[in-house]
Amino acid sequence: MTRLRYWLIAGACGLLCGIVAGAESAGPAGPFTDYRSEAPGNEHRITVADLPPPYATHTATNPPSIVPRPEHAWPNAPAGFKVELFASDLSEPRVLRKAPNGDLFVAESGAGRIRLLRGIGPDGKPERSEVFADGLERPYGIAFYPPGPDPQWLYVGDTGALVRYAYRNGQLHAGARPQRIAVLPSGGHWTRDVQFSQDGATLFVAVGSASNIDDPDVTPAEAQRADILALEPDGSHARVYAWGIRNPSGLAIDPASGRLWCAVNERDGLGDNLVPDYITQVQSGGFYGWPWWYIGAHQDPRLAGKRSELGHVAIVPDVLLQPHDAPLQLTFYQGSQFPARYHGDIFATSHGSWNRAVRTGYEVIRVPVDPERRARGGYEDFLTGFVVDDRHVWGRPVGVAEAADGSLVVSDDASDSIWRVRYVGP
Repeated sequence: MTRLRYWLIAGACGLLCGIVAGAESAGPAGPFTDYRSEAPGNEHRITVADLPPPYATHTATNPPSIVPRPEHAWPNAPAGFKVELFASDLSEPRVLRKAPNGDLFVAESGAGRIRLLRGIGPDGKPERSEVFADGLERPYGIAFYPPGPDPQWLYVGDTGALVRYAYRNGQLHAGARPQRIAVLPSGGHWTRDVQFSQDGATLFVAVGSASNIDDPDVTPAEAQRADILALEPDGSHARVYAWGIRNPSGLAIDPASGRLWCAVNERDGLGDNLVPDYITQVQSGGFYGWPWWYIGAHQDPRLAGKRSELGHVAIVPDVLLQPHDAPLQLTFYQGSQFPARYHGDIFATSHGSWNRAVRTGYEVIRVPVDPERRARGGYEDFLTGFVVDDRHVWGRPVGVAEAADGSLVVSDDASDSIWRVRYVGP
């Protein structure tokens, strides 16, 4: 074989191998995908018809190894958007909430405190950063009461209690110790998000399960869990608003309709592609399946034959996400800084999988909502780039909120940072 012919064949083989390797590295086509298929603007849609049978794949254990952000790594957003590092050196920043005056409040769950960030300086950083309150256990949800421009209280969902601080617009520090107004189940899924109804009459509190699949009929530790509770603003008259929701980690009220929505971490142990996590409107009195059923009338084989009467009432959620994505916070975009097509849509964080053969999530997604305020069933990647490879990640999005100028801020508890996304044009 001549040297020229050898190099021509070798070059062709190299090109073909590169194409094949590129196709493999791009990940599966869907509907069940992984981090290799995530890129800003990519669309995904999972339907009930796509669900595989239980145990179609084995249950993996694939926790991420958190590494420092590599030198050239940066979150990726759609064309026309710019991503900037807004705040750093925080302690496990989780939920973000904007106060009526524009201040941003962040729950630093690892340090047991609530931090206040005010303004955006010429350098793109907060003009002020203050500890509003500390001495909490694992704070998460934050809400202002009453809804509207002049709140009198700041509520915090701590893992075992609901507390509130006297608050006025512009206040930098809590003036007194908090009032403890309700005791909540602690441990297990510890995140306690909180939201007020639009009229301020009802306080919603998310309480996740204490387990993956324990039957609450025979497991005392699951009492009053896997629910969204409704309370009076003073913490009294606690009742179940919706149930069978394994871990309703994020709550939001749609400003256009007044309806409650939530982001849910579903159960594990049935394989890579079961059970889809989800985002959905929450129906009063609605049953969402856990632990006996999932995504409508699909019975969990580990509890076969139990609570058969509930199969026909289990609600199919509005938007099915990748299984094990771990969605956390969600918000409805109301600003004008982004193009008009984003107005009213949902932005939600995905903390990322730990038990999928190839990891998924580690991103912020956009859920389009139609004029009737219904989700269209699919979602698209918005902010990606936090994964180094299938073993290593440098970022895990948790909180998402709209800043006073209409930009989007995203907390990241792997790099202990907050990112800011703003539109700068095509």
